[in-house]
Amino acid sequence: MLAIREWADRAWKIQPQLIQWRRHLHQYPELSFQEFQTAKWVADQLRRTPGVQVQTEVGGTGVVGTLAFGPGPHIALRADMDALPILESEDRPYRSRTPGVMHACGHDAHTAMLLGAARLLAETAAAGEVKGTVRFLFQPAEENSGPDGLTGAPRMIADGALDGVERILALHVDPELPVGSFRVNDGFTMASVDTFTGTLIGTGGHGAYPDRGVDPTWILLPVLQVLHGITARRVSPLEPAVISIGRIHAGMASNIIPAEVELEGTIRCRSPELRERLIAEVEGAFSLASSLGGDYRFRVVRGEPALQNDPEVNRQIIAAIRKVVPDGVIQAGPHGLGAEDFSHMVEKVPGAMFFLGCAESGGVRRELHTPTFDLDEQCLSLGAVILAETAKRLLCAASTGEGR
Repeated sequence: MLAIREWADRAWKIQPQLIQWRRHLHQYPELSFQEFQTAKWVADQLRRTPGVQVQTEVGGTGVVGTLAFGPGPHIALRADMDALPILESEDRPYRSRTPGVMHACGHDAHTAMLLGAARLLAETAAAGEVKGTVRFLFQPAEENSGPDGLTGAPRMIADGALDGVERILALHVDPELPVGSFRVNDGFTMASVDTFTGTLIGTGGHGAYPDRGVDPTWILLPVLQVLHGITARRVSPLEPAVISIGRIHAGMASNIIPAEVELEGTIRCRSPELRERLIAEVEGAFSLASSLGGDYRFRVVRGEPALQNDPEVNRQIIAAIRKVVPDGVIQAGPHGLGAEDFSHMVEKVPGAMFFLGCAESGGVRRELHTPTFDLDEQCLSLGAVILAETAKRLLCAASTGEGR
């Protein structure tokens, strides 16, 4: 295990508790908007933490714990609680007891680490080391949106979770990095995500007489070619962007030409300007139907904005890592074209998300969102301690005006 200075005694003391918490959560996963037992359990753990005031049903099933150190700055730490509709394939003692539902994105670890940070900061508050308020946000529904298109972050924001908050911090486990490695990147770090549905409209008809109508499956071919060519030929190779088709549906029988073909897909990039242009380009591809004798419908559901990390918050994260893990490895650079609804929160309040190495030793790859995902639990104490140390630094920086 890497050396953890200053916080070492506290970290090693809390490590068995972190593992227990994480494994409990892993065994009892709940999907987005269904985190009822998870939220109750989190609230119970927070109530056992001295000085923490607990509020439930924030943004649905969200939980907020507030720890006041006295007058001073106000910061927030956030973790997500929901699981994924995945059947776990590994036979672990703590495997999911809910068939078809699994913590395959590390939210069980995020929740456990934030609970650990709350315990550590409660000790700090009792010792009178810093002044201010820390709000612990346990967020539901990061993975999926509801019928209104909203995930858990904007729902918690609407319920006042960020009211008065000056800085916000989150982490995400990263199975591509070993324990003791971190990714901290300034600026745009994860992608915006928009979901589109396009319908190509023809007339349909008998399969024996295609010349008597407009066949939307024929229109589909050039539309697909243009869609797949947008990022290859309409976007600079230096601009990361993806347009992917996830679903194509047409027809009910082999001898009937369908009247419509429906496509669904995702648009991802890290530039707000490019985001708008890509949406227009995708609709332009569907508009080809009009020149081929058909018509089209097009709809976009806007998802998360691109995650933009605040450099000043990152500076405190890096300082915390250097203090806690002097021999740790810190990488820069964006984190691919995945999306995170924490981006809604950093649009409202300056903040940042860093990535915590969690890869198991032995070279076995356990990717996020797969049935085999797992992590090296040594990362838990690192995450909890770095969250706590960064929170202390953010409070001190805000109190002195450092970095403003």
